[in-house]
Amino acid sequence: MSTRIIFATNNENKVKEIRTAVGDALNIVSLKEAGIDIDIPEPWDTLEANATEKSTTIHRLTGDNCFSEDTGLEVYALNNEPGVLSARYAGEQKSSRDNIAKLLDRLGRKPDRRARFRTVISLIFDGKEHLFEGICEGHILQTPEGESGFGYDPIFAPEGENVSFARMSPEEKNGHSHRRKAADQLVSFLRQISK
Repeated sequence: MSTRIIFATNNENKVKEIRTAVGDALNIVSLKEAGIDIDIPEPWDTLEANATEKSTTIHRLTGDNCFSEDTGLEVYALNNEPGVLSARYAGEQKSSRDNIAKLLDRLGRKPDRRARFRTVISLIFDGKEHLFEGICEGHILQTPEGESGFGYDPIFAPEGENVSFARMSPEEKNGHSHRRKAADQLVSFLRQISK
């Protein structure tokens, strides 16, 4: 199939992860590769609205089929914080290290360490929007571990595992990944409509 589609993100880690998730089913073009140099704001208080903001912005600019995603880490004992503020939880500098430190400090010794990653993909295809959601349940570790991945990966262990995403290979992480689950739905949808 290999449909060409713009991924509305400047985050190269996300581009890499989505490409790993979809394989050669889609020809994913990053904003950089499409020659688009803008930072799209994420002003809304839901993942869905932020994902829509990004995809509609790029669709308006290019007229091309495109998709975006917004992902949040939701920690149950913190009323689902950091949620939509995951990337800038500790400030606009978007430092993963600072975000992790703030989260571990806020969580302290709370016994309930359940959390989930949630990804919402907004696809605009032939001018129509379609939303897909992927969820990975898990828990927050006491201390960061591992060097792989990005964001909160060093402190998040998916359900059934005792090691963090940051200690897993890309293939192992993909076996659990919220982003992979949403991407699978995206690919499945595009396969159906292009039959």
